[in-house]
Amino acid sequence: MKGYSVHRLDGLEPDNLLAFLALLGLLRVLEETRAIWRSRVFWTVDDPILRPALRVPEGVDQAEVVVAAVEGLDVLAEFHDFEGLQDLTLAPEDAAGYLRRAADAANRHAADLWSALVSDKAIDRKGRAERTPFCLISGQGHQHFLSRLASVPSRKTPPDRGAGRHKTAVSESDCLSEALFTRWERCDDTDSFRWDPNEDVRYALRAQDPTDPKTKETTQHGANRLAAIGLASLTVVPRRRYGDVRLSVVGGYRETTGGFAFAWPVWRDPVSLAGIRALLAQQRLEKLDAQKELGIVEVRTTRRISNGRYMNFTRAEAE
Repeated sequence: MKGYSVHRLDGLEPDNLLAFLALLGLLRVLEETRAIWRSRVFWTVDDPILRPALRVPEGVDQAEVVVAAVEGLDVLAEFHDFEGLQDLTLAPEDAAGYLRRAADAANRHAADLWSALVSDKAIDRKGRAERTPFCLISGQGHQHFLSRLASVPSRKTPPDRGAGRHKTAVSESDCLSEALFTRWERCDDTDSFRWDPNEDVRYALRAQDPTDPKTKETTQHGANRLAAIGLASLTVVPRRRYGDVRLSVVGGYRETTGGFAFAWPVWRDPVSLAGIRALLAQQRLEKLDAQKELGIVEVRTTRRISNGRYMNFTRAEAE
């Protein structure tokens, strides 16, 4: 593209929810620190394998993109402060209080974040404010969603990788660069959100116990940091469904079976973060004529599934 530099984001698989949230997070942090770049994203439809590509001004290289991402994470992570709350389990009046304070603070970032987490007008069967369907952990196995949402973006580096003589430290820049520009190795023993389909580990057909600290699955720390920031782009709203007020989220929908699915488009032309949110907000992405009008090539859909006490998202299938 004349006048622009284009960087293929090889780490961000098209069928991985964690990768898509990290893509949203990347655009959010770039808008925060390099708004002048007018960063845009498109998919390499004509240059397989399919990956998103970042368009920035001519001469901006990958190292500069990472520097801007580091700076943006520093700024936006400060708004991931939940006043000591560990889990997103709130009475409606408490949820209303947090939402009101975020709005009254006149800070767009805090308001965006809280508006993506909970609504005091959608009540679950236990009388609590219904939480975002992307909250998959709520205390089981000492895993706490809000604690992680607060700590992960602020943690600049993962623990040293390897052991003994082969132990190596990874810098914040290298960690983010790996998440964006290289195939994920998932070497980091850090907290995650169960958004990566690879975190759906089960006992069947495995030689080791998947819960054993020595053999458990590790993650891609830089991707989780960006995805935690990207979550604020997925606003939730109360919506009447079959006589009940339930929570709805941009890009997501309840299936006839009662399960939750989230769909994102694959598009050909460069689009901003606001443009992506507008595409996600379309109610009829599955219609072929609508896809053509919006420049969409295909739609990828992931579904939330349960495995005992734990929940995960599947690989997103093209539909």
